Amino acid sequence: MKKDMICISCPMGCRISAQWEVDSDIIVTGNKCERGVIYGQEEILSPRRVVTATIAIHSSWLGRMPVMTSGTLPKGLIDPLLNKIYEMHLDIPIVRDDIIIQNIENTGIDLIATRSVKT
Repeated sequence: MKKDMICISCPMGCRISAQWEVDSDIIVTGNKCERGVIYGQEEILSPRRVVTATIAIHSSWLGRMPVMTSGTLPKGLIDPLLNKIYEMHLDIPIVRDDIIIQNIENTGIDLIATRSVKT
């Protein structure tokens, strides 16, 4: 099998190809750095992403504030997390790096505030 993709591990954005057969290694080509090999293999075995979103807050001057995960999550957990985020409303004050959701689905990854909002 073969999958063509653009590597998002670094700013270069290499066009890479991952080729594999059942019970064989994944061979990545087209990368300009070693991170491309790792990205290509992980994208086939278990794709992961950092999640960024906005969450509703109770504030008279700001309706939503930005949040992001502290690391990468498996793609299968992203939609349920976003649904949960969009249902939430937070009280202020909130300080940057406050943990909004701790240990998402036992992954060790937290959802954190990326800005402070005072009363």
